[in-house]
Amino acid sequence: MIHLDALDRKIVDALQCDGSLSNAELAERVGSTGPSCWRRIKLLEEAGVLAKNVWLVDAARIGQGVNVLCNIRLKSHSAEHTALFENFVRDQDRIMECLSMSGEWDYQIRVVATDVPDYEIFLMQTLLRNEAVAGAASHFALRVVKYQTAIPLPEK
Repeated sequence: MIHLDALDRKIVDALQCDGSLSNAELAERVGSTGPSCWRRIKLLEEAGVLAKNVWLVDAARIGQGVNVLCNIRLKSHSAEHTALFENFVRDQDRIMECLSMSGEWDYQIRVVATDVPDYEIFLMQTLLRNEAVAGAASHFALRVVKYQTAIPLPEK
């Protein structure tokens, strides 16, 4: 775990809220100097705390407003099936998240789709045809109540 001091936390918080801040704007917002912020950002990047700078897209506004949480069970827990499934997931643009799970299901994925028939095509023609997949259970989100990308930072 990386130790973040108070200024590091302010920088990370500010960048999580607005990654487009100029270095001067960031320095003013966190009460520091431009060169100090720049050095700290570079150190945070090198430490892997700051991974990449992106713009978030409103999926519904571009026709990808259906969110499906899908639980996956693999045919076996062999290294071969695990690698086959995880490589498949990495290659699928519509799979937004994939979590390895404890309990009854092996994985949970979040899939975006234009509508239910679009998801059904993905499910039947792509996901369930993967030779590592034994079964799946899909749950459709009715609406997004909260969507957050900023990670809460510990005080110390």
